[in-house]
Amino acid sequence: MLHSPGFLRVVDDAKSRVHEITVDQLRERLAANPGLVLLDVREDHEWVAGHAAQAQHLGKGIVERDIETKHPDPEAEIVMYCGGGYRSVLSCDMAKKMGYRNVHSLVGGYKGLVAAGWEIVR
Repeated sequence: MLHSPGFLRVVDDAKSRVHEITVDQLRERLAANPGLVLLDVREDHEWVAGHAAQAQHLGKGIVERDIETKHPDPEAEIVMYCGGGYRSVLSCDMAKKMGYRNVHSLVGGYKGLVAAGWEIVR
């Protein structure tokens, strides 16, 4: 997907504050912390088309509104993913601004999970 320059500037700015992890690092973190929250921040229609088996869904458009209700612990380890790793960076940045201290964005997003052979629910 081709992204606009303004969008990419916003994402690059957010990346300066957000920790990103790879699919392999996600596997390691899940093994070490079974309570890790894998959060799919894509749109509803993307979620329905397929998502990681362990994931919960909270679309980017409502993360700010609902994350404190669904995941009230600001110390919870949360890894967010989107389609390719851009929207999840923005969602993590917002969660950090809201006080969440252990959030990470998945590099490559859903596409990376699929490429790595992650279990997908359709």
